[in-house]
Amino acid sequence: MQTLLHLAVIIPCFAVLAWSADRFVYGAGGLARSLGMSPLLVGLVIVGFGTSAPELLISALAAAADNTGLAVGNALGSNIANIALILGTTALLIPLTTTSRESRRELLALLGATLLVPLLLINGRLDRIDGWILLIALLVVIAWLARMNMKDNKTTAASGSLDVVDLPPALSLPVALGWITVGLALLLISARLLVWAAVELAVAAGVSDLVIGLTIVAAGTSLPELATAIAAARQRQFGMVFGNIIGSNLFNLLGVLGLATAIRPAILPAAVLYRDYLIMTLLTLLLAWLMAHRSAVGRGAAIALLAIYGGYQLMLFWLNA
Repeated sequence: MQTLLHLAVIIPCFAVLAWSADRFVYGAGGLARSLGMSPLLVGLVIVGFGTSAPELLISALAAAADNTGLAVGNALGSNIANIALILGTTALLIPLTTTSRESRRELLALLGATLLVPLLLINGRLDRIDGWILLIALLVVIAWLARMNMKDNKTTAASGSLDVVDLPPALSLPVALGWITVGLALLLISARLLVWAAVELAVAAGVSDLVIGLTIVAAGTSLPELATAIAAARQRQFGMVFGNIIGSNLFNLLGVLGLATAIRPAILPAAVLYRDYLIMTLLTLLLAWLMAHRSAVGRGAAIALLAIYGGYQLMLFWLNA
């Protein structure tokens, strides 16, 4: 009976997730036009932060409950899912054109954040001061990218150039904010219900808590990013797709890890550091290579990314984390 209830929750939630993601992207694109921001920056700051809210909430609650391992695992697992699962699935359905030169700065910021965390982990733990360093670094990155975006807008306006592919529909500011609010609220609610139902089904099947955290919870809290990326790709707002993934990963590394460890210091198991963080770093380098040296992320790259994610999941279940 309980299994039927959980399945009954999952099915309609997928429909709500898809619709709310479409409306969220619609409003975010309109906000980009209203404020003169590029779709990539909107994806990075607004969409990236908004869709990272589940990871932020779950990791903060886990840290407050003295379960920092789950908090850290959720952040790293979500980053792996964002690149391998979300980018792979989106590009498999709709090949993604990489046309925005801005992405080099955003990728540089993500690579810097990816290298910063291991420097703080030299002693094998993340203390409260490390958490505050990560949170301050996040604010600095956002301010820097926003300033660079304003300079780019002035240059673009002066030259008369415009990326037509990334051009979102024009909306008034109140309408854009309204759709963002409604879309994000439904995104988070439907994603949270999906995670709850999936976890209950996994527990009933006898899967361990740690495996659930690294697989179902990490993938489940990334559902808003997946729905938003597909919706943005369907609207040919490819800059927002990449901005969503890069922004979410930045927020996970600097914001989610920073908040969790500012609440409670974390001592990381060696397996998490040398297995999950290493895989996340390699995937981040692969993302940078795809965006820097390929004009598009096509179905071949998508299949490779999904194969990596599938292999990672199988490894976790095989080793039982």
